This record gives sequence, structure tokens and C-alpha cells, in this order.
Amino acid sequence: MTASHDYDLLVVGGGPGGYACAIRAAQLGLKTACIEERPTLGGTCLNVGCIPSKTLLHATHLLETARDGHMAGFGIDTGPVDLATLMERKDATVASLAKGIDFLFRKNGVTRLAGRARLAGPARVEIAARTLTARSIVIATGSVPATLAGLPVDNAAGFIVDSTGALSLPRVPERLVVIGGGVIGLELGSVWRRLGAKVTVVEYADGILPDMDDDIRAAMTKILSRQGMTIHAASAVSTAELRDGSVILTLKAADGRTSELTADVVLVAAGRRPNTRDLGLETVGITPDEDGFIPVDGRGWTGVEGIHAIGDATRGPMLAHRAEDEGIAVAERLAGRPGMVNHAMIPSVVYTDPEVASVGKTEQVLRAEGIAYRASTFPMLANSRAKANGSTEGFVKLLAAQESGVLLGAHIVGELPGTMIAQVSQAMEFGATAEDIAYTCHAHPTHSEAIKEAALGFGGAAVHI
Repeated sequence: MTASHDYDLLVVGGGPGGYACAIRAAQLGLKTACIEERPTLGGTCLNVGCIPSKTLLHATHLLETARDGHMAGFGIDTGPVDLATLMERKDATVASLAKGIDFLFRKNGVTRLAGRARLAGPARVEIAARTLTARSIVIATGSVPATLAGLPVDNAAGFIVDSTGALSLPRVPERLVVIGGGVIGLELGSVWRRLGAKVTVVEYADGILPDMDDDIRAAMTKILSRQGMTIHAASAVSTAELRDGSVILTLKAADGRTSELTADVVLVAAGRRPNTRDLGLETVGITPDEDGFIPVDGRGWTGVEGIHAIGDATRGPMLAHRAEDEGIAVAERLAGRPGMVNHAMIPSVVYTDPEVASVGKTEQVLRAEGIAYRASTFPMLANSRAKANGSTEGFVKLLAAQESGVLLGAHIVGELPGTMIAQVSQAMEFGATAEDIAYTCHAHPTHSEAIKEAALGFGGAAVHI
């Protein structure tokens, strides 16, 4: 550290990207502080996002499989859910992990600063009526739920809520309408459907999961509809009115027809926006784009000396693991190491039941880009472990270059895609071909054998179909 600065690095934001950046920088010998305005570290993901939602998804998955899912076939049953106990377990999980990050800060010598940070000029950050200086600043302020005109969110009132409010509803609504058929809407909609709510999903695009491969979209539409979700695609909410303790929504379809929906609770899950307002960006000459994202190059540099931005504050997939990898890469570059992130190989997962996972390009993108490719699909119905577990919905779909066979994308629906996708992501990172996977020995019986079989399918050599 130069004598003219308080810190080598100030990280603004203590979410997955920010805290990972701070820890890695401290490990590499940089005097580092991390500023977070929440009372706990971990950002949206840990406090009101990934972790609490996955706790609820896991618990309600156990409930459904035991009560009226495939576990009933094994003679396993259960009684009613104690919602208060479930919420206590969720909160305890969050609290435990937050304390874990505090421990990691202490272990690695990261200074934790509490409060709202604001840039005050080159190398200067204001926090709690004091000004700190740093040789480098990393903006890792994450994102917040997007809002929709005419749908005022009030989590305390509990009629129209965002994803934060939907994690802590005091009771199971009889009728839940979810505005948005993306990852957040489908995951939280699944939680409350399993707990007994009648769930309706309204999606503005022509179908749910609009950025995913069309085969996944079609399969998940059928599966979720069969589970009891009602899906209105190509529809928008034009008005919302609170009447007699219910929310009356007017829907307008793409063809102009209108209809009404009555809900006890409306969940607005129409995406997220970058949390970049009132950061003092103008004091250093940074101008966010029209959607509020901070422009950066492929290495997270804002174009202003000493200032980087990572994660949801910048344009790209709003995923905790992207932010974490970017944070670590920036820290390593600041310490004189290479530090790299391959943004083409960031997997995405939807934690419904069945799960969905994807990495690389979709078929529709390959067609639009004019890339010659081949596809091979293997059904989980033919996988022995899925059969033994009684969870045979889904498939593995691999996309490979027409001539070279190099893997271009993978799209999986099934019981464990979130774990399975790591194999394909790593293979693609090293430029593997479908043949490389096909002739790698996979343990039996495992779900991952479906990846091997899909790879064998390119040569017409799949064994079990």
C-alpha cells in the first residue's frame, strides 16, 4: 500500500462478488476493506435470494415427494407442514452462512465497514460521514427487484410482493399470481404451489424461461402445467385493483383480448435491475447505460483509472457465480496475476422439480448465428439411476459443431442438472468434443451416464435407447 491511501482495495458491496473479491485480495496481500449497507454480509443471494429460496425449495420438494409425489410409491408419507418451523429453518440457514462470511473476513484480514458507500471522486469513497481513500475500488453493489407500473410492491401489506416478500409470507395464499415466468417466478411459484397455493404464472414473452433452449421451454411448460401451475404466456397485466381483501388483475393477451384474475397475493418477479443509483458515479466520470448498468470491458474495468465493477452492477447474466468469479479475477489482476473469466461458459440453473441447467449456446442462437451443428438427446427415462429413484422426467441435450464435434452447448432437465452441468462446463472450458465425453468412463448407476449416452448418440452409439 502506498502511504497516500487508506487501503489498497475498497470493495463496495458484500454480496457473492464483493466478499469473494475482498477475501481473495486479502489472501494475495492487499490491504482490503469491504463496505456493506446490510447488517449481514452475503448480499441478495444469501439474505433474500439464492439461499433462502433453495432452503424452501428443498423442504417443499421433500414434502411433495413424500406426500403425493413419487415417494408415495415407496410407502413414504407425511403430515401437514408447520410453516413457522420451515421459515425458522430458512432464517437459521441464512444466519449461519452470514456468520461464516464474517469468520472468513476475520481469518483473511478483511476490514468490514458498515454503511452506505458513495464515490466522492478519484480514489475516494464516503461512508458514514467519513472519507476513505484506496488505490483501487471495486463496485459490487448487485441488483434489486424490478418494478412494474401499476403494481406497487408493499411487502409489509402482503398483497403485492416482490421476491423478498415471497420468501416470508406469513401464511399460504389460496391464490398466488406470479408476474414473470423466469427463474425467480417459477422457483417461488413452485414453493407456494407445493405448500397448497393455486399458482398462476403470467409471462409477457411467448413462453416461460425465454432465454433458454426451446426444447427446455416446451418440456418445462408441460411439466409445470401438469403439476398444477396455470401459465398465461404472451400476456401482460394492464391494471391491478385491491378489492375486498383480494387483488383483481386485468390481463391483456397479445391478440388484444382481456381477462381478469383474482389473487390473494401477487408476486412481481419481472426481473431485476442494477443497484447503481446514488453511488456518486458522476464524481468519477462513469455514466451508466440506459438500464442502469455500469459499462465495463471484458476484465471489469470501467475505463476510469483504479475503478472496476463486477456482477449484477454490470450487464450480463445476473448470477451469483458469475459475480464471484469476476470478483476473484479482478482481485487477482490487481495483485499482478492473470485473473480470467470465460463469460461464454457460465452455467445457469432453475431449481424447480425437475431442475433445469444450461451452459453454452442454445439451438435458436446457433441457427441465428449460422453455425453448423448437430444435436443429440438422451431421455432420463432410459437412465438406470433415474429409474431407480423414480424421477425419470427430462433429458440431456448436447450440441456440437458439425465438423469438429466440439461441444457448443448443453441443456438438461431432470433430478440433478445443477450438479451434472459442471461436467459439461468443465469439458467445454477445455475445448472438449462429444467424443471426449463419450469415451470417458462414467460410474454406474449415476445420472451423469445420461451425458455420456447423449455424447455417444452423435455417432449412433448410445447403448440404452
